[in-house]
Amino acid sequence: MNGKWRGGLEAPRSVFAIRLTARYISVMLAETTAPAPTNTPEWSVSDLAHALRRTLEDAFGHVRLRGEISGYRGPHGSGHVYFGLKDSDACIDAVIWRSTFSKLRFKPQEGLEVVAVGRITTFPGKSKYQIIVESLEPAGIGALMALLDERRRKLAAEGLFEAARKRPLPFIPRVIGVVTSPTGAVIRDILHRLEDRFPRRVVVWPVRVQGETSAEEVAAAIRGFNALSSDGTIPRPDVIIVARGGGSLEDLWSFNEEIVVRAAAESAIPLVSAVGHETDTTLIDHAADRRAPTPTAAAEMVVPVWADLLRNIAELGSRQRACMLKTIEHRRTALRSASRALPTPDGLLGPQRQRVDLAGAKLKPALARLARLHETNLARLAQSLLRHSPIAVLREAGARLRAWGGDRPETALARQVARKRERLPGLADRLDQAFAVQLDRRCERIGAVAQLLETLSYRSVLERGFALVRGPEGAPIRRAAGVSPGADLTIEFADGAVRAAAAGGVKPVKRKGPDAAPQATLFDA
Repeated sequence: MNGKWRGGLEAPRSVFAIRLTARYISVMLAETTAPAPTNTPEWSVSDLAHALRRTLEDAFGHVRLRGEISGYRGPHGSGHVYFGLKDSDACIDAVIWRSTFSKLRFKPQEGLEVVAVGRITTFPGKSKYQIIVESLEPAGIGALMALLDERRRKLAAEGLFEAARKRPLPFIPRVIGVVTSPTGAVIRDILHRLEDRFPRRVVVWPVRVQGETSAEEVAAAIRGFNALSSDGTIPRPDVIIVARGGGSLEDLWSFNEEIVVRAAAESAIPLVSAVGHETDTTLIDHAADRRAPTPTAAAEMVVPVWADLLRNIAELGSRQRACMLKTIEHRRTALRSASRALPTPDGLLGPQRQRVDLAGAKLKPALARLARLHETNLARLAQSLLRHSPIAVLREAGARLRAWGGDRPETALARQVARKRERLPGLADRLDQAFAVQLDRRCERIGAVAQLLETLSYRSVLERGFALVRGPEGAPIRRAAGVSPGADLTIEFADGAVRAAAAGGVKPVKRKGPDAAPQATLFDA
C-alpha cells in the first residue's frame, strides 16, 4: 500500500481513508447537481402551443393584410390552397380552405398584390403562425388591369379570340336566347327594341350579372342553351345575347373570368356580347361572335327591321316582274325572227319520203335473193350432217377398239399398279427416317428444357443445405417479420418436410466480431 498510483499521487494509507474520501466526493457531487427550488409552473408542449394559438386568435381575430402572393402552386390534392404573403421585409404563410376557394370571385396568381381578409392562427405541428384567408381581392385597379392583361394574353395564345372561329349571325332567327338579370332594365330594353324592329320569340335565362357566383351562372346559362334539343319543350335558340348594363371594372369582372370566356368560345350557337356601355370592354367581347356596344344595339344586330324588309321585298318583286316581262318580250321577238328562217314541212320531209320510196322498191328483190342464199346453205349443212352422224362416229370408234385388242386397258392398269407398288417400300423407308429425325430433335429439346428446369428449381438450392419455410396456407415466408407467434409452419429440406410451430419473432442481432454469440432460433420443432 506504500506504492504510488500511475498518475504520480500517493496511495491512501488505509482502507478507511479510501472510504472516507469516496463518501466526501459523493456528498459534494450531490450538493452540486441538486436543482434549486422554484415556483415557475410547468407546461407541456401541447398546452403551450394551444395557449399561444388562443392568444393569437383573440388578439387578431379579423385582419386585412396587404401583400404579394408568393409560392402559389394551385389547389392541393385536398382542394385547399397554400401560399405566402410577403412585402419587402417579411412573409407570412396563408391558407385558403377548399370551401372558401370555390367562392372567390377571382383566383390568386403568383406575384399578384392582393388584400386578404381573415384571421391569424397557429399550426402547432410546425410551431408556425399563419393567416386563414376568408376573402381575397386585388390591391387596386392596377392589379386588376395587370391580371386582366395577363389573362387576355393567355386565352389569346390558346386561339380563343381567333377571327376564324367566329360564326355569322342568322338573318332572321326563330328563337332568341338572352342571358341577363330578369329584374334589370336591360331585358326590358332588349324586348322593346325587338318588338319595334321584328317581333321574335325570346327565351330568357335568368342569372346574376354581379357577385361571387355570377360567372358560374353565366357560363352555365350559355352551356344550357347549347344543350337544349331542337324539338324539346323549351326551343333551342338560334342566337344568344349575353347582356348587362354598365358599371365599374369590379362590377363587370364576372365577364372577364375564364369560365365565361371558355363557355362563349365553345358555344355552337352564334353569340352576341352586350356587356356594359360602348367604352367598356371585357374578355367575353373577344370570344363572342359579335360585340354590341349596348344591349339595345345587340337587339338591333340579331333582327332586321320588319318595315324595311317589306319595302325591300316589294321593290324586289316589282323589279322581278319588270325583268320577267322584258325577258318574255325579248324571247317573243327572237322566236318570230327564228320562225321566218325555218323551212316548210314539205321542204324538210320531201327528200326523206323519196328515200323511203326507193328503199321499198329495192326491198322485195333483196328478200328473194336472201331466201335463196339461205336455202342453199341449209342444204349444204344437211349433207354434212349425214356424213358425220353420231352413229357413224360410234361405229368407227368401235372398229378401232377391236383392232387394238380387248385386253389392252386391263394390261395397262396392271402395269401402273405394279410400278406404284415397287415405289411404295422406298417411300415408307423415307417416312420412317424423317419421323426418327424429328423424334430425336424433339427429345433433345425436351432434355435441354428439363435440364434448365432442374437448374432453376429451388430444390437444387435445398441440396446445398438451405431450407424453405412455408406458412399455414403454403405460401413461402421470406422475412422473420412475417412470422406470428404460434403460427403453423412447414420447413422443407432436400430430403423431406417437417411441421413446426413458431415460438415468437426475434429481432435480428448485429454481430460485432467473430466471437459474437449466435442468433437465437426462431422455431421450435
